[in-house]
Amino acid sequence: MYSGNSPAKAMAHTPEQWEDWRWHLRHSIKSIDTVERLLGVTFSPEKRRELEETTARFPMSITPHYFSLIDRDNFADDPVFRQSVPDRAELRIGASEHSDPLAEDQDSPVPGITHRYPDRVLFHVSNLCAMYCRHCTRKRKVGDVDSIPNRETMQQGIDYIARTPAIRDVLLSGGDPFLLGDELIDWLLTKLRAIEHVEVIRIGTRTPVVLPQRITPELVTMLRKHHPIWINTHFNHPREITARSKKALAMLADAGIPLGNQSVLLAGVNDCPRVIKRLVHKLVANRVRPYYLYQCDLSEGLANFRTPVGKGIEIIEHLIGHTSGFAVPTYVIDAPGGGGKIPVMPNYLISWSTNKVVLRNFEGVITTYKEPDSYKPFFCDRNCEDCHLDLPLENADDPAKTVGISGLLADYEDTITLVPENNERLERREHE
Repeated sequence: MYSGNSPAKAMAHTPEQWEDWRWHLRHSIKSIDTVERLLGVTFSPEKRRELEETTARFPMSITPHYFSLIDRDNFADDPVFRQSVPDRAELRIGASEHSDPLAEDQDSPVPGITHRYPDRVLFHVSNLCAMYCRHCTRKRKVGDVDSIPNRETMQQGIDYIARTPAIRDVLLSGGDPFLLGDELIDWLLTKLRAIEHVEVIRIGTRTPVVLPQRITPELVTMLRKHHPIWINTHFNHPREITARSKKALAMLADAGIPLGNQSVLLAGVNDCPRVIKRLVHKLVANRVRPYYLYQCDLSEGLANFRTPVGKGIEIIEHLIGHTSGFAVPTYVIDAPGGGGKIPVMPNYLISWSTNKVVLRNFEGVITTYKEPDSYKPFFCDRNCEDCHLDLPLENADDPAKTVGISGLLADYEDTITLVPENNERLERREHE
């Protein structure tokens, strides 16, 4: 918190109130008047009109904790301000932008469930967030108080998971699952943990960033009952890792909960190798594994936040070899149309022949790796009962199921080609 120059100084509160997460929600900043008062500024009539037009389309809600991190002396360029206070640029909707760019609704077999990958689902359990991030990919849902999932709706998702044995991993998302009460979260986790084939439950939350007070001893004690629980949070800038955030992260880590972080690459916020490097170092110092660095999605009104993909590649180049491997996130593009996360990383394989590959390292040193002159691959016909390899196969995947490229690589598959729909050449064959 900025000593003597913090917006928090302009909001009267007791220490007990500041530690109460519900107090922060009740006092969330939702009007331009409050922004002006807390920053000690007066926007021009034109600026106010722009801000009001933006909030009419995309509402604003900022917790006092997060607002207190804004540097009032340089708020216009402040990374916290840019992530939380509206900008008229959000009203410029490009032709390539969509309200649901990842086709989550199209991949929804029942309300609340997005089933995109074979063995895991996204479970939308809340439409409420502690703060409305300006770069949110789910602006179409967040803050929609008319469609908040209730227990009956959640039960439909639970029933779908229970009758779909392929699902071993459930990610609770929203909104923010931690905006639900402890009792409801406990009920939900108990229901999911009772499903035999659900091995892992993950929770995506930004409360350690924007509302760390939500991480209470009571919440942590309840979560411990439902291991294995994994939590992914969403720090975008090193300034967000405050003393109170560190306390929240420590409470979760001390409870044996593995922590990951998913950052979004945002122009004017963290599109700098030095910023991201400092961020990942602060994360691992607080027992949080940098998991993903996302290219900003093609959601409506986010053009002002998007960077070229080359900027992400540049940042990863400044991390690989220059810091610990576990501190390097995977840079991904969440494919428009629902294709899922696609890793986009620097290319270290320069060339290869039948028995040698040419590689380069982070310094630019070029080297070779000699492959075996004679390699006899183990031919697998998926007759697992007669297999002589010492492989524990209890609860193993169904060997007959492969998806995409893995099917092309499998010796036991007859498929040799993946053909896109509406291929004109093959359609001509059918008519000849």
